[in-house]
Amino acid sequence: MKTLRRQLLCLSAMTVLMASFAQFAAISSPAYAVQPDEVMADTTKEARARALSLQLRCLVCQNQSIDDSDAPLARDLRVLVRERITAGDSDSDVMDYVVARYGDFVLLKPPFKLSTLVLWLSPILLLAAGIAMMRSSTRTRPLRDTDGSGLTAVEQKKLDEILKRET
Repeated sequence: MKTLRRQLLCLSAMTVLMASFAQFAAISSPAYAVQPDEVMADTTKEARARALSLQLRCLVCQNQSIDDSDAPLARDLRVLVRERITAGDSDSDVMDYVVARYGDFVLLKPPFKLSTLVLWLSPILLLAAGIAMMRSSTRTRPLRDTDGSGLTAVEQKKLDEILKRET
């Protein structure tokens, strides 16, 4: 019974936490850090630059795209992307150039290869471990006797003797 109460309490706490997170995500709007002097005159090229910037990680912030970050390095990367586009590079050429300079870490979605295998498989492994832990904690253990007291006949006899001595 205590295990069930604990699980229900945990589930309700997680529900409140998820609802709070959903509300926060709903009211917050993205704020782009692109400065007016960075914006390209050609709207098609600017749209390409924005799309590429959303795929590149700010190496200072590490959890934001360079399009969202105010860090000086993110600004440098945004300018670099726009310079490469102005030079006539395709989107894949621009990405290859940036990855060649900064490595796969600069990509917000790293490629699936041997060096990033743990990164890609860790969510699945953590989910499986969590499910296994929940199953093992909710599994009921069989009682050792049939009267429901949880005591063997020998233990019950000792308990009766102790209770008789105290009274």
